[in-house]
Amino acid sequence: MKVEVKQVELVDVGTDLLAVGLVEGGELPPEIAGAAGADSARSGFKKLSLLRPDGFPTVLVVGLGESEELDLETLRIAAAVAAKEAERLEAKSIAWAYPRGIDSVLAADALVTGTVLAAYRFDRFKSGERDDSPRLESLVLPGPAEFAKTVEWARITAEAQNRARDLQLTPANFATPTFLAERAEAITAASEALTVEVFGRAELEAKGMGGLIAVGQGSAEEPKLIVLRYSGGGSGPTLAYVGKGVTFDTGGISLKPGAGMQEMKMDMSGGAAVLEATAAIAELGLPLELIALVPTTENMPSGTAIKPGDIITQYNGKTVEVNNTDAEGRLILADALAYAVELGAERIVDIATLTGAVEIALGSTYAGLVSNDDPLAAEVIEAGEVSGELVWRLPLHPEYKELMKGTVADLSNLGKKRKAGTITAASFLEEFVGETAWAHLDIAGSAWDIGREYVGNEANGFGARLLVEFARHSAS
Repeated sequence: MKVEVKQVELVDVGTDLLAVGLVEGGELPPEIAGAAGADSARSGFKKLSLLRPDGFPTVLVVGLGESEELDLETLRIAAAVAAKEAERLEAKSIAWAYPRGIDSVLAADALVTGTVLAAYRFDRFKSGERDDSPRLESLVLPGPAEFAKTVEWARITAEAQNRARDLQLTPANFATPTFLAERAEAITAASEALTVEVFGRAELEAKGMGGLIAVGQGSAEEPKLIVLRYSGGGSGPTLAYVGKGVTFDTGGISLKPGAGMQEMKMDMSGGAAVLEATAAIAELGLPLELIALVPTTENMPSGTAIKPGDIITQYNGKTVEVNNTDAEGRLILADALAYAVELGAERIVDIATLTGAVEIALGSTYAGLVSNDDPLAAEVIEAGEVSGELVWRLPLHPEYKELMKGTVADLSNLGKKRKAGTITAASFLEEFVGETAWAHLDIAGSAWDIGREYVGNEANGFGARLLVEFARHSAS
């Protein structure tokens, strides 16, 4: 989508549709306040109203609710509603008049984000039924030239989230570990500040990455570890992002129920967020050093698959009893986390669709956050509040670690009791970061079916914008 800032009056925006946000008791811009139907629009501050003032494009009045509750999330939702109404009206271009009562620069960010995300469609695999209805092609924001940087930031990060949605929705017979590696190589080709290494089965075996090898050994698809390095300079600590990249998760020998298993093509949502956030960070030229790691594999049952009770050795030398092959994400993340530490990461954020327990605890509203470092956790929470991708911190405690101790190995990949499933999984991961500041995001409840107006109930690329915002805060 084309997004631009124009230094023009509302009457000269030159779009098919002009959206105006209106809070309860608020006033329409004076240029359109006298249009037929304006009084009705003012009284219906929670609805949509169409006005056709002389000399103007069609005006869509979007009710924003009570002024005291106006925030960035309200504007993201309003922008999404307006974008969908624009498509219904067959408008190809839309402009926004900034609502009063909120900083215009922040409003511009939210309006761009909501519009770009809401205009997303995934129809790559449709043939005769392809949706050929008119699409929204451009967004104009009237305002000073100083807004351009904010608007461009919002466009880049929203498009990164949409690309992550593309990866999530691409079926597993296309989106294999090799496919993700090729995407990483394409990202690298677009920036001189990026390099990439991809380790296949032989390299993983040579390095002793027992978790990734074990999970992938039941599949004909070769497991891989993707390592992107972004050299943007800056004087801050080296940051690492680690994203779970299970491109299809059957559960392995501990087979999942068949109902809903098609959603397990999205068990690589954390890896998608890391890849596309890294692409956006490079495009924005943020001044920091970043290592992005995506361990990727399928988890399949077969005659060569890992079995419950098998013992493996992870990259850092710790041994693990694999007591449930459907607790596979922590095994591949463990290798990647230990490798990130070896590569010199000073702060680590991992993101993964790790446990069903997090959806039971927090639903889809919040992702779960577990961290060994209070300042790092606070920064992740703040980044989520800015991006609208909310996270809620859960505790760590030595008693949770006890639940993950093995019987004949150092650790078990499944807790001894059905207690604190999200936290015990995170406690397992903590064993592989040592003293490095680390934060874990469990997005199993938030990566799809979140239900917000600008992303709906399908794949939503959760975490991509959060990771970019966190990197922006970390850059120096």
